Amino acid sequence: MMDWDALCFNVATLIAGVFVLEYGADKFIDHTVIVGRRLGISQTVIAFLTAGAEWEELAVVVAAIMQHRSPLALGNVLGSTISNILGALSLGLLFYPQGLEFDRSAKIYSALLFVVTTLFVVLAFFNQLNQIVGGVLIAIFTLYILSIIYAIYKGVASPPELSDSDSDGESSDSDDGEFVNRGPVSETSPLIENEHAPTSTDKGSRRSRSLPYHIFQVIVGFISLSLSGYILCHSAVTIADSLYLSGTVFGLTVVSFATTLPEKLVAILSGSRGYGGIMAGTTAGSNIFLLTLCAGVVAVAGYQVQEADSFLLFELAAVWLSSLVFCAVIFLGLGRSTGIVLLVAYLVFLCLEFTVYRR
Repeated sequence: MMDWDALCFNVATLIAGVFVLEYGADKFIDHTVIVGRRLGISQTVIAFLTAGAEWEELAVVVAAIMQHRSPLALGNVLGSTISNILGALSLGLLFYPQGLEFDRSAKIYSALLFVVTTLFVVLAFFNQLNQIVGGVLIAIFTLYILSIIYAIYKGVASPPELSDSDSDGESSDSDDGEFVNRGPVSETSPLIENEHAPTSTDKGSRRSRSLPYHIFQVIVGFISLSLSGYILCHSAVTIADSLYLSGTVFGLTVVSFATTLPEKLVAILSGSRGYGGIMAGTTAGSNIFLLTLCAGVVAVAGYQVQEADSFLLFELAAVWLSSLVFCAVIFLGLGRSTGIVLLVAYLVFLCLEFTVYRR
């Protein structure tokens, strides 16, 4: 018999964990940018390392691995890649004005994501997510970062804009410590460059914060990320057990939906303001981060496949087709009608996971 009190408690804990996750991501990313700026690290490099980087997803993955729940971790990775395209990108397309066009950088990112997704799907289909493959995926992520840094240095591609909580329009400290209200994001320059135009120093201005203060805030953000990962993982496992669902299914649906809420908000805001480059860059960057670094960490830790938690062809096909559709949107400039189709497809995917493929 189902313990309704335990189920309700863990649902409430899961919701609270999402708020802690967002708080930790805000702290960690915002103050990392400031610390890097104070230490003289290239702003473009900082912008890329915080753009589309799913640090909150990595926290959930590590927490799940530490609790010996690798199927939940990998299910969250794949579910988030689907949610970023069918869920978040579709909302951005719905709110995007007429005349949708993407630049050369967006096309490069989308093509690279399709290659990475195809590689991962093939490996997962043949159950080859072992420690050696995990090391290769992490190495691919490292090469990806180095190649983008080199492209930025050579002026070949513009870095994608800051995603998640970085582009939500909140305020942060500038170089001289003044309180800055972030303005609209430019598609040709990282968001942190816009922070160099401080508003008037009125009564709401802050005094300059010291470097140790920002380092402390980075530590607080990291602790919050780690704590939220543990909370989300533990509550998700309990809920999945209460509903007699496999960890993979719950990671593919509820956990991935909750952890990609910031991406959905960013997609709506960037789409409504006509920033197609932000939608494309953050979606591609987030999914490459998930399918290389996060999936690589799961594989290196030892992914124990059980029959109830193994991936189905339907789920792997959904991941691959999502990436293919993303390429079509970028190269063909598909608009609102495609957004409606993608959103309906995401709702169908969630329904099928809870009914036909619930395992």
